[in-house]
Amino acid sequence: MAAHVSALPFPGAWKIGSPRHEDGRGSFHEWFRDDIVGSATGARWQPRQAHWSVSHRGVLRGISVVTGTPGQSKYVTCARGAVLDAVVDLRPGSPTFGRWHMEQLDEDHDVSLYLSEGLGHAFLSLTANSMLMYLVSQPHEPAREVRIQALDPDLGIAWPPEVPVTQSPKDLTACSLADAERTGLLPSCRP
Repeated sequence: MAAHVSALPFPGAWKIGSPRHEDGRGSFHEWFRDDIVGSATGARWQPRQAHWSVSHRGVLRGISVVTGTPGQSKYVTCARGAVLDAVVDLRPGSPTFGRWHMEQLDEDHDVSLYLSEGLGHAFLSLTANSMLMYLVSQPHEPAREVRIQALDPDLGIAWPPEVPVTQSPKDLTACSLADAERTGLLPSCRP
């Protein structure tokens, strides 16, 4: 089985389905290939850091994005449990600025998301101990990270009401998209 790549509804974001090979021993999953990502994005993409987060059910993380040059592109997948991942276009001047798209990522459906510089994302853990794994193009620099409130009513992300949400103090006090744009906090890159 070959990887399947499809564009998300705004420039710079792709959904990538990867092959899983199963036999009597279990399974082997090829979750990232440089050539597949390169073909989708049109550029050679080199991960510079890898990390993961583990979240309890109902934990809502993000929206986060890196500002400045270079920006940070991300490749994310859910290795355990299930999450709803909302990708948000945070690039002023983009025709899709402020729009979001949601995908469920889970351990059973070998799907990853590639997000170009300037695209933010947030995710809601749907299960206990969901593990989201990231490959990123630039090491994490907290001073360049901007957080937008994932519950910003102007964004209107449709999180499922049946999942009670828990946010960190940093996410609870994150600014709205309108405030981030007005104060010049958003990435300057264009799609």
